[in-house]
Amino acid sequence: MKTMKIWNGEASSRQLDEICRDLKEGRIMICPTDTLYAIACDALQPKAIERICRLKGINPEKTNLSIICADISMAAEYARFDNYAFRLLRDCTPGPFTFLFKSASTLPKAFKGRKTVGVRIPDNALCRDIVERLDHPLLTTSIEYADSDYAINPGLIAEAYDSRVDFMLEGEEGGTEPSTIVDCTGSEAEIVRQGKGILD
Repeated sequence: MKTMKIWNGEASSRQLDEICRDLKEGRIMICPTDTLYAIACDALQPKAIERICRLKGINPEKTNLSIICADISMAAEYARFDNYAFRLLRDCTPGPFTFLFKSASTLPKAFKGRKTVGVRIPDNALCRDIVERLDHPLLTTSIEYADSDYAINPGLIAEAYDSRVDFMLEGEEGGTEPSTIVDCTGSEAEIVRQGKGILD
C-alpha cells in the first residue's frame, strides 16, 4: 500500500493530481475526514465501489451508500431536496453530518435504482479539495476497528489496511465518533443516528 503524507490537512496541487489519477483508475484509498478515517473511491468507478462493499461486507442494495460532495451545488446534482433541506445543508455544512435525501436520476451507475443517497460535505478541506479536483463525488464508508487506537493513530490504520486498499492519505489523528445521520426524505428531518454533529 502506498502512503502519502498530507501536512496540515492540505494536499499540494501535485498530490491532488496524483490522488485523482489513482482514483480515476479505480483504486481505493483511506483518507481522513472530519469524523472517522474513511475508505473511499471515485463514485463513478463501479468496480472500485464493489471492492469497498466486499471489504466492508456491505450489501449495496440494502445499505445506504454515501457520497462526499464539495459543496451544496454539487449535492444538488445527485440528490433532490426542498428549501427546508437546503437551509439545513447551508447551516450544517461543512460539518460532521450525513444527510439522507431522495436520489436524483443523475446518480452514478452503482446507485441506479436506489431511492435514497447519503450526502456528506465534511469539514475537512482535503476531502473537499479532492472532490473539487475530481469534479464529481467520492463514495465513502468509515473504517472498521476493534480498538480505538486503530481509529485514531494513522500508522496503526495503515498497518490494519496495508494489503486491503491501494493507498492511504496520512493526515492528523482520526476520531472515533461517526457523523450524525439525518433523514430528510420525509416531511421533517429526523435524526436516525446521533453522532458528532449537533443539530441546533
